[in-house]
Amino acid sequence: MGKIEIQKHDSVKIYKIRKTLQHLSKITGRGTELITVYIPKNKQLHEVITNLREEQGTADNIKSDLTRTHVVDSLSKVIQRLKLYKKTPERGLAIFCGALPREEGGPPGTEVVKAFEIDPPKDLKTFLYRCDDHFHVDILNDMLKDDYLIGFLAIDAKDTGWGILYGDKVEVLKETSSGVAGKHRQGGQSAKRFQKLREMELTYYFNRIAQITREYFIDIYPIKGLIISGPGPTKEEFVRDNYLEYRLQDMIISTIDASYAGSEGIREAFAKSTDILSNFRMV
Repeated sequence: MGKIEIQKHDSVKIYKIRKTLQHLSKITGRGTELITVYIPKNKQLHEVITNLREEQGTADNIKSDLTRTHVVDSLSKVIQRLKLYKKTPERGLAIFCGALPREEGGPPGTEVVKAFEIDPPKDLKTFLYRCDDHFHVDILNDMLKDDYLIGFLAIDAKDTGWGILYGDKVEVLKETSSGVAGKHRQGGQSAKRFQKLREMELTYYFNRIAQITREYFIDIYPIKGLIISGPGPTKEEFVRDNYLEYRLQDMIISTIDASYAGSEGIREAFAKSTDILSNFRMV
């Protein structure tokens, strides 16, 4: 595998898409008035605008005055947004638009027309227009399902780094320091007290690492597997003593000996795990 160049916003973008789709999937219209438009990357925007204007003409036949107004206004909103683009985005574009209730509530007729634009994570290949009582988000959800996310945790007693692998791209998500003092080399009671304090600091550090790992790899980026790396015995101690939540503990693919922890450790572990990941994905 060759050199990998990572755009810092990629995984953040995927997270935002997930959150937006979760929000859209919960919205229901009073009637068939919610607009979904998928525009493939090679389709001319002026063609889409022409299609939507034709749909506006068709909407005049809707019997309900309120539904007709909502559909026409939503189509106008989509057309306005499309006119802001000089050309179709590189991977295409998805737009969801509808008259949604105000946050403070209100009777029918007080809704606000809102549009949501999503730059898809992969190429859109087909044009789709729907006017329905819900937004059609399955196409984008399926794109996200295809992303086989692998988590990386590079840890030692001083530093920890978190990374994510999606497709063939790895990105460092976060790096933190432990604040744990180094090993005490003197003898006597002072050394014993120092060692006890250090063990307490390590326990706190490991618990903090476990909490952050759960937030990243369960809540934000649901992973399929986890690779833990780092120099020395710290990584084995962290795994052996079950600091990780059981779901993450069960996802561990391998522990890898490495020269570094932190962000450098993530890149090193990825370089060393090519064969491991290949075998894992074949299972």
